[in-house]
Amino acid sequence: AHIYFDASTLEQARSLCEEAARLFPPLVMGRVHQRPVGPHPDWSCQLAFGADQVGEVLPWLAMNRNGLVVFMHPLSGDELADHRDHAIWMGAVRPLDLSIFGR
Repeated sequence: AHIYFDASTLEQARSLCEEAARLFPPLVMGRVHQRPVGPHPDWSCQLAFGADQVGEVLPWLAMNRNGLVVFMHPLSGDELADHRDHAIWMGAVRPLDLSIFGR
């Protein structure tokens, strides 16, 4: 999952990600990027967790995102399909730069 934020919601996003890491081990909180990274159009922080945790983490994020945009996708090995076809958005759908995945 990627939590999107900007300068005004940086601390809110950091707190959300830290709380998720605390509540749902072995979920791993990635770096807090204060610039767009990869296909993501906004600043973001990644939360990495297994498929067995989706049933807990997804509803928790939905209830606790407090207006932040959350983009969640699987890791099937096909990054284009994962980001384009298999994604779940919470909040506004943001335009991804899918050209980085080729094809």
